[in-house]
Amino acid sequence: MTAKNKHKLMPVLLTGFIILADQLVKGFIVKNWPLRNANGGEFIKDVFNNDLIWIIHVRNKAIAFSLGNNLPDVLRPALFIILPLLVLAFLGWYYFKTNELSNVQRWAFAGIIGGGIGNIIDRIFRPDGVVDFISVKFYGFLGLDRWPTFNIADSSVVICGILLFLTIIIFPPRPEAAVQ
Repeated sequence: MTAKNKHKLMPVLLTGFIILADQLVKGFIVKNWPLRNANGGEFIKDVFNNDLIWIIHVRNKAIAFSLGNNLPDVLRPALFIILPLLVLAFLGWYYFKTNELSNVQRWAFAGIIGGGIGNIIDRIFRPDGVVDFISVKFYGFLGLDRWPTFNIADSSVVICGILLFLTIIIFPPRPEAAVQ
């Protein structure tokens, strides 16, 4: 491996770490927390004893904010597995192909890819849906008492997506970077 390519491989460790952490914590939640159902009966752990963060086991067969929850089951694999896999494959290809990304942008790409893979694993291997377990008090902002429940993979995609967006806006690629 050349020194020129080493900077491209280091952030891939973040991808692996996010996938591993996401799946281990989801496995722990599935094993130790009862699934929340419409009739109640859920176990909620108030992390700080102030109603800010709860750990609660829910499943999401759709995507963010339960978008697509009412889609026919026949469409879900195409929209929630195949399409995201194509997007992640493109991101991975672009990640290794381009020299225009800064180091921070490479780490952000790695976090987005890791989070995306973490949720796709759930969509493929957990027929009840993606395991979500973090519930945050939202104090009525945007009309929400609590933010929709999420997981480590979701957090990684959102945080790294925001980071990538900010770095592109603040530090746009320089034309000479493409010449390297």
